[in-house]
Amino acid sequence: MFEGPLQDLIDELSRLPGVGPKSAQRIAFHLLKEDPEDVDRLRAALAAVRDGVTFCRICNNVSREDVCRICADSGRDKSTVCVVEDAKDIQVIERTGEYSGRYHVLGGALDPLANVGPKDLAIAPLLQRIGGVLPDLDGAEAPAVSEVILATDPDTEGEATASYLVRLLKDFPDLTISRLASGMPLGGDLEFVDELTLSRALTGRLKL
Repeated sequence: MFEGPLQDLIDELSRLPGVGPKSAQRIAFHLLKEDPEDVDRLRAALAAVRDGVTFCRICNNVSREDVCRICADSGRDKSTVCVVEDAKDIQVIERTGEYSGRYHVLGGALDPLANVGPKDLAIAPLLQRIGGVLPDLDGAEAPAVSEVILATDPDTEGEATASYLVRLLKDFPDLTISRLASGMPLGGDLEFVDELTLSRALTGRLKL
């Protein structure tokens, strides 16, 4: 244990995801040796995140404005909505350059063991978007959504979330519901692929 502010900083850093006590101690001592200007920049960045970051009222993405840059882009396909668990997942999909629609961020996945239920996620706003309840930019009428792509993680929680959404979305007529394909990774060897991944690859095989 260290004295005063230094120990307080280590304790706070230890609360961050992926940062254990030893890592927190290394970061704290690194900051202790930094120039005051560098520490001030970090403090300003933290304050800017706290005070200057909000969530898009349309898709729940992290944004500096009331509407994020993706929802504000008139060139995006408004009829397609890709549902992701977290805002960071949007950047992964955007880097592919293969998707030009809009997004919807749930804010997590269903996890009964962690007491995360449907009410803890942005599921109700998603249904309102598809139902045409939520207004679009500048109060304009909500665009018609013809396809919802479920891009939740291919783990137990993500699959449970996708299955739950499928049951809800089937109540909307003429809505196409799709799921990101999963299977063998490019460059992988068949002998090292686990049974579940191989099973999904077989189920989702493409006709050539």
